[in-house]
Amino acid sequence: MFDGSAPVPRYLAVAQVAELLDVQAGEIVELIMQGRLRGARLGAPGAWRVEEGSIAEYLAEQTEEARLRALWRQANAASFPELWGPPIVRAD
Repeated sequence: MFDGSAPVPRYLAVAQVAELLDVQAGEIVELIMQGRLRGARLGAPGAWRVEEGSIAEYLAEQTEEARLRALWRQANAASFPELWGPPIVRAD
């Protein structure tokens, strides 16, 4: 039972989340099923609702993945001298 001590999470309709993320509603349902967005079936017909806080978490996750991909591309584009320094020449 709700005792008022904790804030009640706000839930958005799948269509609202789809519009926010500029994707199809089916993709939002897939993200819920994959556990990447927190959602629940609420209401009489049991329509999916997405917890608002999980949207920010999902976007942060996507941003971090994009950052890591960019770093990986930069590392792959670097030449070996840039990575390991100039070659060592030994005098015999």
